[in-house]
Amino acid sequence: PWPTSASSAWTGDPDDNPVIITGRKATRNHQLTDAEKEANRLLSRERAAVEHGFANLKSWRILTKVRMNTRHATTLLRALLVLANTEVHR
Repeated sequence: PWPTSASSAWTGDPDDNPVIITGRKATRNHQLTDAEKEANRLLSRERAAVEHGFANLKSWRILTKVRMNTRHATTLLRALLVLANTEVHR
């Protein structure tokens, strides 16, 4: 299974048991090491990029009307993202 990132507050157990990468939390008796803090920063950066991507897709309200095979929808979304990024970078 592909690893997925989750917030450090997530406590659920998904049905298909994917690998979950969570951040580390400091406790009263255990402060985070520099390596743990850096790992949290990297995880946070990745999570922010994913959340921004979801926010971008949600702003395209037309996607609520998409009714097709998921494989075709994925191809369509990739094409739309390429076009949108091309337009942004002009």
